[in-house]
Amino acid sequence: MNDFLPITGDEMRARGWQYCDFVVVSGDAYVDHPSFGPAIISRLLESQGYRVGFLSQPDFTTPESFREFGPPRYAFLIGAGNVDSMVAHYSVAKVRRAEDEYTPGGRAGRRPDRAATVYARLAKRAYPAVPVVLGGLEASLRRFAHYDYWSDTVMPSILEDSGADLLTFGMGEHQTTEIARRLAAGERPDALTDIPGTCYLTDSLGLPAGYAECAGFARVAADKTAYARACRIQMDNQDPLTGKPVVQKQREKYLVQNPPSRPLYRPELDRVYALPFTRTWHPSYDALGGVPGLAEVEFSIAQNRGCFGGCNFCAITLHQGRQVTSRSAESILAEGERITRSPNFKGYIHDVGGPTADFRLPSCREQMTRGTCADRKCLAPTPCPRLLVDHTEYVSILRRLRALPGVKKVFIRSGIRYDYLMLDKDETFFKELVRHHISGQLKVAPEHCAPATLAAMGKPRIEVFDRFVKRFYELTKEAGKKQYLVPYLMSSHPGCTLNDAVLLAEYLCDHHMRPEQVQDFYPTPGTVSTCIFYTGLDPATMKPVYVARSAQEKALQRALLQYYEPRNRAKVRQALELTGRRDLMAKLLPHGPGARAEGDAARKAGAPARGPRPGGRKPAAKYNSGRGREKKQWRDGAAGAQKSRRG
Repeated sequence: MNDFLPITGDEMRARGWQYCDFVVVSGDAYVDHPSFGPAIISRLLESQGYRVGFLSQPDFTTPESFREFGPPRYAFLIGAGNVDSMVAHYSVAKVRRAEDEYTPGGRAGRRPDRAATVYARLAKRAYPAVPVVLGGLEASLRRFAHYDYWSDTVMPSILEDSGADLLTFGMGEHQTTEIARRLAAGERPDALTDIPGTCYLTDSLGLPAGYAECAGFARVAADKTAYARACRIQMDNQDPLTGKPVVQKQREKYLVQNPPSRPLYRPELDRVYALPFTRTWHPSYDALGGVPGLAEVEFSIAQNRGCFGGCNFCAITLHQGRQVTSRSAESILAEGERITRSPNFKGYIHDVGGPTADFRLPSCREQMTRGTCADRKCLAPTPCPRLLVDHTEYVSILRRLRALPGVKKVFIRSGIRYDYLMLDKDETFFKELVRHHISGQLKVAPEHCAPATLAAMGKPRIEVFDRFVKRFYELTKEAGKKQYLVPYLMSSHPGCTLNDAVLLAEYLCDHHMRPEQVQDFYPTPGTVSTCIFYTGLDPATMKPVYVARSAQEKALQRALLQYYEPRNRAKVRQALELTGRRDLMAKLLPHGPGARAEGDAARKAGAPARGPRPGGRKPAAKYNSGRGREKKQWRDGAAGAQKSRRG
């Protein structure tokens, strides 16, 4: 049992401890694996000589559960878990989920809504004098006043709402180390105002020099233009080299976001992933069937952090940042060897990736000395001419992992950027990806095909995807394999009109794609797309953007992604009529009740006489992501390597 940190007062006392220096509180079950942020933070503090207790999924109806270890000597470190608690609990339709994959047995209801806020308040009730530090994804992405989709209101910073003393954002190793050192040295939490990667509350006399101020909570809650301008200021100051402190007035005090902490460099990342993780759940969960969320990452390796892809719907920019850092080959190989020694290992390493699997370098040479560009993206709408494109080291690492004794196959399941891949003039990685690293299906994220929608998403034009698809199937044929692409597609993203949705349905039909499950845009805090959804404005240009808001239009857009399903016929027909595209009736609705009449009407309008033959050409792509996809893009913790499946 001593392989794990103590989870009860009895386990603490069995170690001969009378107190803990820190109590790490998590809305997830205790899984001691480096894909779980609280596990990284707790192991990091342990390695620095602190006594750490782990309080997982405490009873949120009473402060008594926060007295399990007695008062921690220095602080409570609180996070909601690897996924924002509201995303964990509710689908995009705001329907309560029946399961929670980060709870023993998948049982729902073990954490509260807005868990970080609830836990912080309970900790303060239990021990008012003990500092409370918020971290993890939920706190990180709610650090400013933000639109909350579930209540359909603008909420103030979670730091004010929760009553915590300090908030860490992003990947938290540097911040946590400095906070722990200074608290242990006797400093008060209200003196910790100069630590990069943290937020604090102060009055007007405590504001730092050289700050950028954005509109306050009251104003952004009443004025959508002010909200969009505030979002632009916040996003422009997320680089550790160029970012200024950002100030935003909340209800009573001012929130100060210090510039982001610099990312961990390669030797630092290597040390983190060398910590003595057991790589499994706490044995107390065995009788309940374990923790389902471990299955996806148990035999996966996070090889990088950060993403310069810059998709507007992704929270990585505000959390991990755009600077990519990666682990050394030796560190990755050492983790691969540890995986092979697991009693449950069957020979398959499920993933070697990260937010974007094939990024290992900074986007350009200037990035590490001048910071990332605030006025353009690295890849979209067109690639920056200074972009570094090189898969050489990644290929070498994958080859060495494949050669490890006991390894049968090494897969890449986290997203790749197909536009980045297509820029590489050396096709070695592309060929080896097709030959060795796909388990039948490769996930890629074109998201849409309509130019205006792709522009609002921050994605490249669909022609880039088309070139990738063509080359993928050429290489697959050369390799003598039967493999398919799994395209991520999204309905109702800001910028997508009903006409755009019809265009996507036509594209899917023409390319013989039949998505098996679809994803509506989910407006989660901390993304540019959520700002556009709420305000109807692009914060980069302040130009209006169309937003599908009615439940009816969202249902029509969603149905068009699965135009071939009999249950969607009425909605597809309605969408085609509303957009004046009855010429597509014969193509998108060729079979089933009423199809002949629809075809006759369409032919009179000049449409083709027939659609695709039933049982004809095999679909070129399947789409098997589901409810979990809307959670995967949120998957992270105070410092864990986010296993984003976006590409």
